[in-house]
Amino acid sequence: MGFDEEWGRLRAEAAERAGRASGATGATGDPAPAVADVPVPVPAARDAAHARLADFRSRAVLVPLDERGGLWTAALGGLDWICAFSGEEALARFAVARDEADRAWPYRRLIGGRLLDEVLPALDFACGVALNPAGPDGTVFPPVRGIVPDTAAIDGEAAA
Repeated sequence: MGFDEEWGRLRAEAAERAGRASGATGATGDPAPAVADVPVPVPAARDAAHARLADFRSRAVLVPLDERGGLWTAALGGLDWICAFSGEEALARFAVARDEADRAWPYRRLIGGRLLDEVLPALDFACGVALNPAGPDGTVFPPVRGIVPDTAAIDGEAAA
């Protein structure tokens, strides 16, 4: 399932839950739990995101190179994304998903924190990082405050 399909499915499920919470019934006819009865996942999700970011910042990742020797990027959602991989297996999975497993994928090894704090701010366009984009553990680090320096954030000093 692609990103757009998954996003659409998640939005539809959220809309259905919101409808049930307002007194509507679901497909089974059972009333939905009241909004107050639904646990608030925000603190746990925030903690998990911070832990994932801290792990990425301290880890060495593989970043494929383009034909000119620059860091390989992909466009999605109006932004460019540097694709980074936790290891050669994750990079190979990406190559297979793109039907490009038969070509060489030269790469550079970088520390995630350096990628976010030095490389992204040096670019002359907004860019995020997609970690393991073809795997079940894929994560994106968008160019926003708290992830990249304010000068590189699309919601930071450069955007003002």
